[in-house]
Amino acid sequence: MPELPEVETTRSGIAPHIQGQRISGVVVRQPRLRWPIPGNLGDLLGGRTVRAVERRAKYLLLRLSNGSLILHLGMSGSLRILPRDTVPGKHDHFDLLFKQCCLRLRDPRRFGAVLWTDQPVEQHPLIAHLGPEPLSEEFNGVYLHRQAQQRRVAIKNLIMDGRVVVGVGNIYANEALFRAGIHPARPAGRISLARCARLAEEIKQVLAAAIIQGGTTLRDFQQEDGKPGYFAQELLVYGKAGSPCPGCGNPLKQQRIGQRSSVYCSRCQR
Repeated sequence: MPELPEVETTRSGIAPHIQGQRISGVVVRQPRLRWPIPGNLGDLLGGRTVRAVERRAKYLLLRLSNGSLILHLGMSGSLRILPRDTVPGKHDHFDLLFKQCCLRLRDPRRFGAVLWTDQPVEQHPLIAHLGPEPLSEEFNGVYLHRQAQQRRVAIKNLIMDGRVVVGVGNIYANEALFRAGIHPARPAGRISLARCARLAEEIKQVLAAAIIQGGTTLRDFQQEDGKPGYFAQELLVYGKAGSPCPGCGNPLKQQRIGQRSSVYCSRCQR
């Protein structure tokens, strides 16, 4: 699934092509995604200008004068900037047309979303409950420690909870916890303020580095220009169970925590 760095890479890639441009049409080839694409989307968007291309968690927000288009890439979706006359493929379900190009959603598993709201997007049911952005000043060690107080849930599950902080998916949770020296199964309430501060900082650094590198390509993700992300080359533990720990050489272990695979070093992470 595309995680926050992949979605941010997509946002920064498509924004220069469509921000400030007028929408000339909409093509819906398959309306049945995770939720149905609104049938009147063409009437709502036609002739409107994209004022801004933003991201909230893993949602892309196209801001227009009359509302916001909410896009989600689902499990394997991607967005491309293409010439208008590019022949669509089997899984190309949605096009947003502009004078010089089209923005095309490809979604083989159809878990993505194309939604519309004419209300403040911050109040949309999919967005209203979300926690702070991990790269914001609001997310820091004091905030994380406060959220962890008297919580028995594993720290990995806590930082992957979008109500606590958005966008820390499985890959980056593994990496940040290793770099912070914290065992992924450790109860959140047993982690000190100092260690929460270290973890919050490592989350920021891992995500920032992944954004610079263009995200992490493991299965499906590619950037809007078709080039893969390269942060996978810098992963220290994710997907490397049984390999020597980069810190001490001890074999990395793996266990399932919250239904997700967790790789860690039993010697370096406590």
